Amino acid sequence: MSYTLYYAPGACSLSPHIALCAAELPHRLVKVDLRSKTMEDGQDYTSVMPLGYVPALQLPSGELLTEGPAIVQYIADQVPEKQLAPAAGTWQRYQLQSWLNFVSTELHKGMGALFNPVLAERAGDVFRERTAQRLSVVSDHLKDRPYLLGDAFTVVDGYLFTVLGWAPHVDFDLSPWPILKTYQGRVAALPFVQQALREEGLLDG
Repeated sequence: MSYTLYYAPGACSLSPHIALCAAELPHRLVKVDLRSKTMEDGQDYTSVMPLGYVPALQLPSGELLTEGPAIVQYIADQVPEKQLAPAAGTWQRYQLQSWLNFVSTELHKGMGALFNPVLAERAGDVFRERTAQRLSVVSDHLKDRPYLLGDAFTVVDGYLFTVLGWAPHVDFDLSPWPILKTYQGRVAALPFVQQALREEGLLDG
């Protein structure tokens, strides 16, 4: 009984990959070329995921789950004893969902837009300014806690870590937020994060 994660190295699919490693669920990876929409065996990825983007998680039952925030919550709920997400129906779970939504809509989309080579200069400036404002909010939130929900890692931290990791690739300077740099280092040092990075070829060794 194994899960299949369709991913592209370092893309937003790194977030559920981290969750799978943290959950210690058996999984295999299928690498996707996002430009050609083909999988590593040459097959058309849109035959799996019609919109052609990652992540997509195939369950042992054969069903396919898409959209990162839904996938990471599903993974967490398979191993409740690991406390990768608060229990469903609790106030803390809604806080997790709030942060997942924030990272998805306010950071992922803003930072992700900067990868577009045809983005007009002024549009790029707008995305940078908005993302900077939102990163200031996150930095302030993390001043007195090691992780977004408090003292322990949850699946939303894997998502935030993934998006922050895009900054060097889009020439976005994170130095104004040293708290975020410290947070990145803290998350990066976790053994299951190291495992995911290594499996995607993003870490030597």
